[in-house]
Amino acid sequence: MPITLVIGTQWGDEGKGKVVDYYAKKADYVVRFQGGNNAGHTIKVGENVYKLHVTPSGVIQGKTGIIGNGVVIDPEVLIKELDELTARGIHPKLLISDRAHLIMPYHKLLDGAEEDLLGTQKIGTTKRGIGPCYSDKIARNGIRTCDILNAQLLKRKLERILPIKQKMLSIYSKRDILDLSSIHKTYLNYGKCLKPYITTTHITLQEAITQNKTILFEGAQGTMLDVDFGTYPYTTSSHTIAGGAAIGTGISPRHLTNIIGIVKAYTTRVGEGPLPTELTEDIGQYLQQKGQEFGTTTSRPRRCGWLDLVVVRHSCNISGITNLAITKLDVLNGLKTLKVCTQYKINGKIINYFPANTYDLEKCEPIYTQLKGWTDLPKPITTLSDLPKEAQEYLTYIQKEVATPISLVSYGPERSETLDCY
Repeated sequence: MPITLVIGTQWGDEGKGKVVDYYAKKADYVVRFQGGNNAGHTIKVGENVYKLHVTPSGVIQGKTGIIGNGVVIDPEVLIKELDELTARGIHPKLLISDRAHLIMPYHKLLDGAEEDLLGTQKIGTTKRGIGPCYSDKIARNGIRTCDILNAQLLKRKLERILPIKQKMLSIYSKRDILDLSSIHKTYLNYGKCLKPYITTTHITLQEAITQNKTILFEGAQGTMLDVDFGTYPYTTSSHTIAGGAAIGTGISPRHLTNIIGIVKAYTTRVGEGPLPTELTEDIGQYLQQKGQEFGTTTSRPRRCGWLDLVVVRHSCNISGITNLAITKLDVLNGLKTLKVCTQYKINGKIINYFPANTYDLEKCEPIYTQLKGWTDLPKPITTLSDLPKEAQEYLTYIQKEVATPISLVSYGPERSETLDCY
């Protein structure tokens, strides 16, 4: 298909980076449509490991990466990332939307201040200014990439915004001083660095569609962190679902017909918020250690649990997912029995959907189906029949429960450890 969308079906960290890298070999463009440097994609190519936070994963394969208007950009982080890639012999082909919003110094200060004030009720943000930047976007107080190319316009906006932010910092008892001259100079310098990349990316994409180019959209985070359909308020600040791809890039949603949902073979999440199938003892620790479940961006340990198909079904329905890609199947090696959640019980009632209210979620008891585990996976794997019978049954069960076919299985971190099931 000329256009493919890859999104996470859980709480992020599903292995989207590797899957995007796999599909990128056939793409002309690889596009980020939401989030910021609060998310990370890890790509392993031989002995080389690349950890990207803003740059689209496809640039590793020499594809043109596009950062859409729905992304919020910390220019300091992006420039550093581009410099690091260049130093490693990769010269990224990159386009940045002139409508993308920028993370400013006060966003990071306010993000940390609010989390500190919330104390035990904190959201668990990365404190990278993502939420406050999106807040300013909606409140029409944002600074966009096009603004840092015009000294007069940037100054006029900062003169209006900075007094408001300074007052907010004082309310939080923060003594940081927002110096207009310094911020103005710094961001104009960022503008000089990024000017070659900044353009009308929505026009580029519309033209590419007309020319029948192959386009791959990559989501950050996962469906359960979507600001509307995730575990609100323990979510990110953007739309991580399929609909977000159209809004975050400026293309028509009618073009999104091939939507791949990434499903980790078990469930993880970073930070605060409910996780119905969470395992806090031996098996949870086993999954965390064997799966190297530590955040790409923050290095925070990820909470681990059994695969929750209520969550995956929820994601498939919302985004119209056409195919699943299963990742980290190898992490389940050695477990004698596996459990899969298919329903919840709350106050004695069985439900098949994901509740909106986090108080209800905290009361949900997962209803499990138990399946047989396997000892190890053979390598290489060229067909599904190469898998142990128990692993085949595990995958078949997932497909049946969520009524969506599996098109790809990842059974290790290497690019080569990928089974295309088409």
